[in-house]
Amino acid sequence: MTADRLQRFLVEVQNEDKATVDEAEAIMANNSSLMFHRKGFNVDGFFRYLLGSSVPVLSPHSMVHQIFGNMLFTPDKECLEEFPSPESLKKRFIISTKPPKEYLKAEKTKDKGNESHEKDSSTSAWGGEIPNALDDKDDSDEDVSDDDGDDDLQTGDVAPEYKSLIAIHAGKGKGGLDDWLKVDPDKVRRLSLSENELEKAAKTHGPQIVRFTQRNILRVYPKGIRFDSSNYNPLVGWMHGAQMVAFNMQGYGRSLWLMQGMFRGNGGCGYIKKPDFLLTGGHEVFDPRVELPVTIYMGEGWYYDFKHTHFDAYSPPDFYVRIGIAGVPADSIMKKSKSVEDSWNPAWDEEFEFALTVPELALLRVEVHENDISEADDFAGQTCLPVREINKGIRPVPLYSQEGDKYPSVKLLMLFDTV
Repeated sequence: MTADRLQRFLVEVQNEDKATVDEAEAIMANNSSLMFHRKGFNVDGFFRYLLGSSVPVLSPHSMVHQIFGNMLFTPDKECLEEFPSPESLKKRFIISTKPPKEYLKAEKTKDKGNESHEKDSSTSAWGGEIPNALDDKDDSDEDVSDDDGDDDLQTGDVAPEYKSLIAIHAGKGKGGLDDWLKVDPDKVRRLSLSENELEKAAKTHGPQIVRFTQRNILRVYPKGIRFDSSNYNPLVGWMHGAQMVAFNMQGYGRSLWLMQGMFRGNGGCGYIKKPDFLLTGGHEVFDPRVELPVTIYMGEGWYYDFKHTHFDAYSPPDFYVRIGIAGVPADSIMKKSKSVEDSWNPAWDEEFEFALTVPELALLRVEVHENDISEADDFAGQTCLPVREINKGIRPVPLYSQEGDKYPSVKLLMLFDTV
């Protein structure tokens, strides 16, 4: 089979309408080990070429369209100049990725590079309650991002049908942070950073990160050595405008409680609008400080939701409340109530005040524990509430388990004043 005949085969049989004789000659050159004479393939060599072809049976372009149909959002242009509104994307799917070939190429580049293994830093907003990355001594098992080498998307190797499906291109670029966070006025894209990368970038490039997220998407993901499904402090990403803060949802703990509390807002639909000052520049963020007075009156329900020997085998429990704010560093604080001894229905009647500089990003954290003199204090419930959506007045506040499940009966009676 000559190059001319191979070109005809590609066009007529393989439906590669744009195949040229030069491309057919290149295929033969790349498969010279299968050729037994200069004129081209013999029958055995031709079949070996077909069996070794990397072209998939199913076209990913066709398969994606068959599955998603009109629900798939595809851009009119090669690159979006600005993001479509959430309203226009309701009940639709949008693809943000890079072709597999470029992903594999990025992995090889990642493996060859020498990464910094500096220790993590984490906001100590809750004094050890939020996992502190400084406790992890080795960052060498960092996740491989799917964003390296955005320039690869511009090469001719990418199948145009596949590339047309990608609405938001992912990529870090080939430089450092300054290049990663560069804002292109004619193109929007997605950048992925590990929790370590974000924390380091926040120390030196905080304003640039916020400006980047005003036009582009920032995704943050847990570092690769979190084998125990633990999590990091999501507020670092939120306060810098990150739209996607990925978490290990199969575990539990205080970091995950913050995530659950944040997304209890907006009716629990899973979408929270960023504060205006993170969406557009020039907005005054630090207006006069807001005072949030909170009074904890009493609690009930433990008698019905727990075994009567769960907290103490011989007497009723001694409950106390830990209450505080998780937010920007200036707002983050934790306070503790008195312990009410020997009562299944404790009455604290204590008032706490919190001064807030950025209430839009503040979360009210409430935890109840049982005071145990001889052993570690027992957990008795928790909740996390977005401050911006708290209703003024006396409200019953349901509590949740460590795993995030709502207790049937346990609740606190609390008074919230003007925010």
